[in-house]
This record gives sequence, structure tokens and C-alpha cells, in this order.
Amino acid sequence: MEIKVVHQILEWNEDCSDEIKSELKEKKVCLVNVMGSPGAGKTSIITSIIKTMSEKFRIGVIEGDIAGQIDAERMQKLGVPVVQLNTDGACHIEAMAIQNMLPDFDLNSLDVIFVENIGNLVCPAEFNIGEAFRIALLSIPEGDDKVEKYPLMFQTTDALILNKYDMIEYFDFDEERVVRNAKDINPDIDIFRVSNKTGFGLDAFTTWLGNKIEEKINA
Repeated sequence: MEIKVVHQILEWNEDCSDEIKSELKEKKVCLVNVMGSPGAGKTSIITSIIKTMSEKFRIGVIEGDIAGQIDAERMQKLGVPVVQLNTDGACHIEAMAIQNMLPDFDLNSLDVIFVENIGNLVCPAEFNIGEAFRIALLSIPEGDDKVEKYPLMFQTTDALILNKYDMIEYFDFDEERVVRNAKDINPDIDIFRVSNKTGFGLDAFTTWLGNKIEEKINA
């Protein structure tokens, strides 16, 4: 007897993801999935995005954490609507969780919702959550072997941010290796070097992001 539990879970998740995409397309809202390891800088990147782009786009945030609401409180101080999602041990966010949370937002008053996924380079890459596109973060201190070790994360993302770029001189980080490996498995990936501490690269990234959001909500 064939066991198809994993297949069925993923299939169910895809159906739910498609329903979210349909609803958000009707409302002209863009959902962005932000993924990366714990400490890669996901919260800091979203914070910078809000500060830079809130005059142009109406922004909401879903904060995914296994427990607690530290990051959600940080986002709330920026004056944007935030909903905290605690997975109580689960290593990723699934589409149904997003679908259940959408009623907590006034979608008619938003252009984009950023989802900070659970800190993990494995599980989040496997589950679509109704996103228009994905952003993956790889911080310099994590090392230059992560694309080879966790290829699906970088194969399925639209943009790769090499974050904490101001620290590259302090680590044995082979940037060319990362770029080469990422392009080998995902030729269309856009790669950005960013430092939230110094502001380096933020303008280039937010310009790219703004164009992507406008394309999606005006499609």
C-alpha cells in the first residue's frame, strides 16, 4: 500500500496557496515571503523596507515565530498593521495559516504584506504561502556554503540578499562561490549586497522591490 502523506500535505497546501493568490489579486495586494536563518537579518530588512517605502506603499506585516512577539512589537512601533503568528514548534508557515490571518487585515487599505517566515533554510522553501515572490537572506557570518547545502531555498527565490555585507572583511566568505552556485541553480535570481548598519545597497534593493510590487498590484 502506497503512503502519500507528504504528497497530500503539499498538494493541499498548494490549493490553499492558490486561493490566497486569487483573493489578493482581486484586492490588488502583493504578498512577499521573506526567508532566512535565525539572525540573518529578516526583521531588520523588513524594518528598513517600511522606513524607506511606507510613503509609497501601504504596508502590513505578518511576523512568524515559534514563540513570542518581540519582532511584532518592534514592527508595530513603525505604525504599520502587524499580526503575530506563533507556530508553537512548527519549523515553517503553511498557506492555511496565512489564509486564516488575512481577515485580520483591511486588505482594501494595503498594497503589500510582508511575511517574516520562521528562521530556517529548509522547511519554509517547501511551502508556498500565496506569495507573489520570495526574498531569501544569507548573512555573511553564516558562511559561503549554504547555497550548496540548502539548494531549494535559493532555487525557489526571486531575490537573494547577501546581508550584513559590512562584515565581509572579517570573515572568510567567498562571494563569487555563492553567486556562482546561486546562478547555477537559479539563473533568474537577482542578488543584492546589503548592510542595514551602513545603508549600503539598500537603495538598489528597495528600487528593485518597489518595481516588483508595482508590477504585481497593477497587473
